[in-house]
Amino acid sequence: MKPKVFNKLSVRLIFSLSSILIILLSVYTYFILKNLSNYLTASRFQTSYNISEIIKKSTRYDMMLNRPEEVHAIINTLRTLRGVEEIRIYNKQGIISYSTDTTEILKKVDLTAEACIGCHNSSVPLQSLANKDKIRVYKNSENKRVLGLINPILNEPDCSNADCHAHPENVNILGVLDVGVSLDSLDKIIEESRTKVIFASVFLIIVISLSTGFFITVLVNKPLKTIKEGIEAVGNGNLDYRIQIPAKNELGQVARRFNEMSKNLAEAYKEIKKWSETLNDKVNEKTEELKNIYNQVNQIEKLASLGKLSATVAHELNNPLAGILTYSKLITKKLQASNNNEENSKIIEYLELITHESARCGQIVKDLLIFSHSERDEFAKENLLKIVYHSITVINHHLEINGITLVKDYPDEPIEVYCNANKIQQALISLLINSIEAMPNGGKITVNLITEKSNVIIRIIDEGTGIADNDLPHIFDPFYSTKTNSSGTGLGLAVAYGIIANHNGKIEVEKTSPEGTTFKIILPQNKQLD
Repeated sequence: MKPKVFNKLSVRLIFSLSSILIILLSVYTYFILKNLSNYLTASRFQTSYNISEIIKKSTRYDMMLNRPEEVHAIINTLRTLRGVEEIRIYNKQGIISYSTDTTEILKKVDLTAEACIGCHNSSVPLQSLANKDKIRVYKNSENKRVLGLINPILNEPDCSNADCHAHPENVNILGVLDVGVSLDSLDKIIEESRTKVIFASVFLIIVISLSTGFFITVLVNKPLKTIKEGIEAVGNGNLDYRIQIPAKNELGQVARRFNEMSKNLAEAYKEIKKWSETLNDKVNEKTEELKNIYNQVNQIEKLASLGKLSATVAHELNNPLAGILTYSKLITKKLQASNNNEENSKIIEYLELITHESARCGQIVKDLLIFSHSERDEFAKENLLKIVYHSITVINHHLEINGITLVKDYPDEPIEVYCNANKIQQALISLLINSIEAMPNGGKITVNLITEKSNVIIRIIDEGTGIADNDLPHIFDPFYSTKTNSSGTGLGLAVAYGIIANHNGKIEVEKTSPEGTTFKIILPQNKQLD
């Protein structure tokens, strides 16, 4: 398992760059040292060659005169040159004619030895060998490297024509000059150079690695840490967090893009929150609407069921009640025509009571018939102001008797509504009578009309005693009445509710208090598709 420190991008970058740097510097150091070694070796070769040429030229004259002592003297003198390890001259037979080591003179060398094998194994004549093939590197008795240079001594015309020791003209090489130059100083220089180069490389690697680490930390690690903190802050819900990286590089661009993203996220979140709140309000609104619709549907179903029952009951009661009323009136007329005695008066009183109660039952039957008649017929474009006017005209005498003032709060311009005028008038009359009955001590009733979008809103506002909280959910239920006397049938508001519902409208108690009640009717102006 890798240590956590290697999971950091900055550490990986530093490690990768350092590794690449070490490899590159190692390769560079290798080639530098190799080139330096080649250069110094070539330089030492050139030095050896120059020494060899000096020896050849210095000993040429004495060798032509066959003066070995002078030749030895010259060789020994040149032996003292810096770096010269040994000097030998071989004749063609491989016998050492001259040497800085006098014990080797007249000894025949082993042609298979290290000093000879390179030339004698070659198929190329010695005088034609390249300079690189004339050198070899070997170790002396002290185990130190020596560069040996073989320089052939050619049979020049001066040698073949000399009187002292003429050589045949067909002989190309008379001997070989072997110069050994120590490579010890060269090796020391190479070793010192290697040490210096390696030290410089290591130092450079350390400096560059530290510098790289510093700049990566400043330019990469810190900005990345800042970006990471920003991401964590935004991830934790802080959408107002902003990354402060003023740099114009890629990380600065990332920071600016991040800030733009955070800003957009914040705006989107606010928008979503706003929409959520709006949606919540809409849901609550729709829930309330659905609740009202459910109540309306439930109310309509109740009214429909009761309407069927009411139609049946009204039909069955109407004829007997009509008969009772007719005969009670007939008997009353006959008794009134006879002698008006005390007993007849009492009977007449009872008959009038029967007549009154029968009439009241007949009114109930009439209301039941109206209630049960729910079909939607004769719908047309009507002027609602005209309908309101007729409704007020019908109940004017009720207003005068009860000392109630009616206030008209609506425009003079016609307001057209697609409806059944008679049914709407009946509903308005029921509501107005209900308001009048709630004001036994007089007061004021306001009829308000406004248009809102494609609807007409009618408000009937009275100054009555209001509706109790326990009565409010039931006021539109059939046969439910808040009146203490027996005059009410409890069908007026139920009939009004059914009429408005059949017009795809809505009726509700908008406000109620001990200071009065406001009934609100909403009617669509245009025809509603089923």
